[in-house]
Amino acid sequence: MSRIEKKFNELKELNKKALITFVTAGDPNLEGTKKIVIQMEKDGADIIELGIPYSDPIAEGPVIQAANERALKNSIRIKDIFDMVKDMRVTAKVPLVFLLYFNCIFKYGPDKFFSDCVSSGVDGVIIPDLPFEESDELDEVVSKYDVDIISLVAPTSKERIEKIAKRSKGFLYCVSSLGVTGVRNKFSTDFNEFFSYINKYTSIPKAIGFGISTPEHIKNLKGYCDGLIVGSAMVKQVERSSNIDEAVKNVSDYVKTLREAMDS
Repeated sequence: MSRIEKKFNELKELNKKALITFVTAGDPNLEGTKKIVIQMEKDGADIIELGIPYSDPIAEGPVIQAANERALKNSIRIKDIFDMVKDMRVTAKVPLVFLLYFNCIFKYGPDKFFSDCVSSGVDGVIIPDLPFEESDELDEVVSKYDVDIISLVAPTSKERIEKIAKRSKGFLYCVSSLGVTGVRNKFSTDFNEFFSYINKYTSIPKAIGFGISTPEHIKNLKGYCDGLIVGSAMVKQVERSSNIDEAVKNVSDYVKTLREAMDS
């Protein structure tokens, strides 16, 4: 049983929902990322996504794109991020998930990539630009390693939801809205209809992501799912900070606010 599965089981027993947070690795730098992740865990993040910096992040809005650019200026390599994760694992128990694009895995070497996930302590991987129809390219490699490949479904995925949902491991990433990541004021998706399709085909934990940024969003959406993902709004806390200590504090205050909304 993976750390992700264990975490959702623990939360279910406590009648709680997962707060899943995101930070771009290397923004503002790797030491800052390490401090932010450790603080997120202390303040109640249940699962933490680490975005791997990439020059063409097609699923990302301007906030995370800018974070990628800041990280890439630090000449961050995937190997450096693996080393940071391994170092964090001395104390960090929180499930960690990489969000990255397929070309990053391809260039690193798929077998070496998933082997390093296991040896460093990465529990899951989200690959937003890998279509479901092409995901079997990784099956042979992934089957050798205990790493959850987390699938994404969108409101437009209706006729494909059954196949995607049955394939996902760890949790199913349910995209709240069409378009790229970014803070949204409101959601036009009919979540009752969306989740009626999803719940027909799988009992795997479901988490909603894209656009979630306020306690009100948390309160309005948590009833549909098992977890909520906060990405761009979390990265904004780093962006508006003038130094690492301020970034850690801003993220900490924000996570505490979201945790309170999740548990109320």
